[in-house]
Amino acid sequence: AGALVMTSSSSPGISLKQEGISYLAGAELPCVIVNMVRGGPGLGDIQPAQSDYFQATKGGGHGDYHLLVLAPSSIQELVDLAFQAFDLADRYRNPVLILGDGMLGQMMEPVVLPPFRTDPLPPKPWATTGAGKGPRRVINSLYMDPARLEEHNWHLVEKYRAMEREVRWEEVGTDGAEVVLVAYGTAARVAKAAAAQATALGIKTGLLRPLTLFPFPYEAVRRLAGQVRLLLVVELSAGQMVEDVRLGAEGRCPVRLYGRPGGQVPTPQDVVEAIQRERGQ
Repeated sequence: AGALVMTSSSSPGISLKQEGISYLAGAELPCVIVNMVRGGPGLGDIQPAQSDYFQATKGGGHGDYHLLVLAPSSIQELVDLAFQAFDLADRYRNPVLILGDGMLGQMMEPVVLPPFRTDPLPPKPWATTGAGKGPRRVINSLYMDPARLEEHNWHLVEKYRAMEREVRWEEVGTDGAEVVLVAYGTAARVAKAAAAQATALGIKTGLLRPLTLFPFPYEAVRRLAGQVRLLLVVELSAGQMVEDVRLGAEGRCPVRLYGRPGGQVPTPQDVVEAIQRERGQ
């Protein structure tokens, strides 16, 4: 009906919603989805993890579809990206996923709230308005004619390509770096401190932090891979985003993983030691 809507859960609950999420993408319905990832698989635990990366960025449900995926690393970003997520969902008529984790979901930080928005929603010519209130409109994701379904799928593919303009990332200390850490969310907070510690020890280390996981900043990875000796991916998983980093690097430098699955969060010192091991010290 064109209203702003959202849903949220934590890993297993998002799995239960996957069929509906696929329907939303197929019917081109905007929606904001929040997943505060917990350790898994199965029921796992309620500690922070990033093991839902594949589910979030590679579809998750059935069929050819993608969600825009935003990756905050602070409570301020959670607030800011929530506003942006609704705008992006409406702009592309597509679900937008905010991918946080159990630490962000349970911590407290001061935030500056943006101005409360009271402006009316933009016109939505696709929305259903009720009998007798406008032209007949149908919201649907069922196409029995295979040729018509293929046409619809190519339309969606073009939309996902247009989403590439929304790619966002942050770089910290990457100029002249010998090693660049690649991390998002809570892992990026740890990696940022580790990069500073490693640099103080004489290993010039920077950080590449994706703010969007779909679209992924492949070009930034490719550029940095041609400048550094090592890309070290820091993840709260057994290794998922590392595959996208390897795709972006295109073999220009080694890509290694420092992962901690099961709800375990490394310390900056753990990451510094991983940097030293991978450099052969």
